[in-house]
Amino acid sequence: MEKFKDLKSIPAHLPLLNIDTDMIIPKQFLKTIKRTGLGKNLFYEMRYDEKGNPIKEFVLNNEPFTKSKILLTGKNFGCGSSREHAPWALLDFGIRCVISPSFADIFYNNCFKNGILPIVLDEKTIQELSEYSKRSSEIEIKIQEQEIVYGNKVAKFDLDSFKKKCLIEGIDDIGLSLEKISNIKSYEEKISNQKPWLTNND
Repeated sequence: MEKFKDLKSIPAHLPLLNIDTDMIIPKQFLKTIKRTGLGKNLFYEMRYDEKGNPIKEFVLNNEPFTKSKILLTGKNFGCGSSREHAPWALLDFGIRCVISPSFADIFYNNCFKNGILPIVLDEKTIQELSEYSKRSSEIEIKIQEQEIVYGNKVAKFDLDSFKKKCLIEGIDDIGLSLEKISNIKSYEEKISNQKPWLTNND
């Protein structure tokens, strides 16, 4: 997993409530088990018309938001099914941070497992960030300090220390297991010596 570093970007604002995982990446794009290639279909039904042409009014179809790494959203983002393709699609588009007043629990945890930082902020601050972004101004996410810097203002955010460590060091579930590989091998050797009939393949 790519390490999460301090992030600077003009945020894109999608001020909708209850954006579920099917809106993030519709079911017809779930056939793949690859984490790449999903970005072009992110928010497909809001982003394209019935002929597959980009809808001009949709925020991610307009410069400079086509390159946004930060997404501002409404409450309960990522609700619905638990599909991990949702954070995959966001990440493949280039989104590394989602800021919302609240997230669905499974989606929230899936973000950390895929190198995306989900930040919970109050609606007033999110609106301020949106107004700031309309002036084509970047905001900065400082993960160590747990701060969002915009102009001469700073917004603090809460972040679990373990999840923070995993993001900064780029450690996913597989990485966490590999960190314990020496303990796993020691345990296997111990069991092999104490109970050889369990590990004998003859």
